[in-house]
Amino acid sequence: MSDPEKENDKPKNGEEKKPEPQDQIVETRHSITLGGQEIKYTVTTGTIVLKEEAEKKGDKQGESEGEKAKASVFFIAYTRDDVADKTKRPLTFSFNGGPGSSSVWLHLGVLGPRRVVMTDIGDLPPPPYQLVDNEFSLLDVTDLVFIDPVSTGFSRPVVGEKAKEFHSFKKDIESVGDFIRLYATRYQRWTSPKFLIGESYGTTRAAGLSGYLQERHGMYLNGIMLVSAILNFATARFHPGNDLPHILFLPTYTATAWYHQRLAPELQTDLQATLRQVEAFALGEYARGLAQGAALPANDRARIVTQLARYTGLSAEYIEQTNLRINIHRFCKELLRDERRTVGRIDSRFKGIDRDAAGEEYEYDPSITNIVGPYTATFNDYVRGELKFETDLPYEIMTPRVHPWSYAQHENQYVNVAETLRKAMTINPHLKVTVANGYFDLATPYFATRYTFDHLELDPTLAQNISMTYYPAGHMMYIHLPSLAQLKNDLANFVRGAA
Repeated sequence: MSDPEKENDKPKNGEEKKPEPQDQIVETRHSITLGGQEIKYTVTTGTIVLKEEAEKKGDKQGESEGEKAKASVFFIAYTRDDVADKTKRPLTFSFNGGPGSSSVWLHLGVLGPRRVVMTDIGDLPPPPYQLVDNEFSLLDVTDLVFIDPVSTGFSRPVVGEKAKEFHSFKKDIESVGDFIRLYATRYQRWTSPKFLIGESYGTTRAAGLSGYLQERHGMYLNGIMLVSAILNFATARFHPGNDLPHILFLPTYTATAWYHQRLAPELQTDLQATLRQVEAFALGEYARGLAQGAALPANDRARIVTQLARYTGLSAEYIEQTNLRINIHRFCKELLRDERRTVGRIDSRFKGIDRDAAGEEYEYDPSITNIVGPYTATFNDYVRGELKFETDLPYEIMTPRVHPWSYAQHENQYVNVAETLRKAMTINPHLKVTVANGYFDLATPYFATRYTFDHLELDPTLAQNISMTYYPAGHMMYIHLPSLAQLKNDLANFVRGAA
C-alpha cells in the first residue's frame, strides 16, 4: 500500500521535481590594525535566497500559498568580534550604482578592511594588482554589509524567474530593501543603529530605500551616506528643452579646465575663489540668458559667450556653435582636442587617447578603464582565496545585462527621489544625511547635487540634518589617497554623530 505523503511528493506529468534553491554561506575570521588598535572580525560571505509570499488563486484572494523563491542575492558582511552587545553596534548596508554595478567599488575602495592598491592620485598601476590592509576602513565604527543587486556580482534570479523582473527602479528598491529586512532579522540587528551608503545610482537607490524601508517594513534609519549623489535626474539629462544641466555642470567644467591648466592665469591661482565666481554666473546671468532663448539680445549673448569661454577653456567660436549649451560628452572630447586627448567623465583629472581627434565624443572613459582591471582581478582572488567562497559564476563587476532599465513609474517625467528622502526625513526627524562630492566629477557634479538639496523643501528645523563634504578628486574620490583619508574621517564622524 502506498504512502499518501510520498505520493504527493512524486513529480506530475513525468517532470522531475526541482530542488529548492538553498543559501550558501561561508564564515572566515581575520584581524586588522586600525588607529593602532587590533580589531578581530568575522566575514560572512555568500548568498541568501529571497522569497516572496505567493497568494492563492481562486475564491480566497489574499490568502498565502507559501513562499516562492525569486532570487539568490550575494553579500559580504564584516562584523567586529569584540562587541559585547551587537544589537547596539552600528550596521551599514552598502551598494554601488550603475544600474548594473556590483558593490565592489565602495567595498574595496574605502569601507572594507582590504583595499585595492592604486597610485596615490588613483591612476592605473601596472599589473599584476594587489590588495592591502585598508588603514582607512570604517570597520572600527560600524559593521558592514555589501549587497550586490540581482544580476550584479554573483546575484542571480533563481531558475524559472526572469532577470528582467528585477531590472527596474521599483523592483530594485524592493529587492534590496527586502534583503536588508531579511539580514536584520536573521542576524538579530533590528535594534542596531542602521545606515545606508550608496554611490552614484546607489544614491538614487538609497533615497528610495529611505521611504520603502520605513513604509513597507517599519525600519527607521539613523543615517544615509551619499557618495556622488544623483536624486533628481533633471539635473543631469542633456535633453533639448532642459537647460538645467548646462547651468549645473558649468562649475565642474571650470574645475576640470583648472586642473588641466586651461584657464586664464588669474583664474588658476585659487580654485575655490574661481568656483564661487562661476557658481554666481551660472545661477545669474547664464541662467537668465538661457531662459530667454532666441529673445536674448545680441550684446548679452556675446557677453555670455565670452564668459563661458573664459570659464571652460573652450573657444568662443565653439561655444557659439553649441548655442551656449555645452553637452558633457562634447566637453570631454573638446577641452584637450589640440593635445589629441580626452578627459574622463567619472573623473576628469584623467586623460584618454582616441584613435583620432575629430570625433564628437570620446571612445572610452579613461577614469573607468583605470579602475576596472585592478578591482576585478583583486576581488576575484580575494573572494575565493581569503573568503573561501567557491563558485564558477563570473562576478559581474559592471554588467550591461540589466539594460534596458525600466523607469515605468516615471513615465513622462524625470526620476526624482529627492521627495522620497524629504518625506522620510520629515517622518523620522532623527534621520541624518551626508553627501560626499568630488570637484572633478562630471557624472554627478557637486553643483547639481547642491541644487537638488537646495530645492528639497525640507522644513527649516531639519536643515541641520544634512551635511556636505567636498574632495579634490572625481566621482570615486577614494581612489585619490589624500581624499580617501579625508573621506574616512568625515564618514566616521558622521556615523558616530548619527548613531
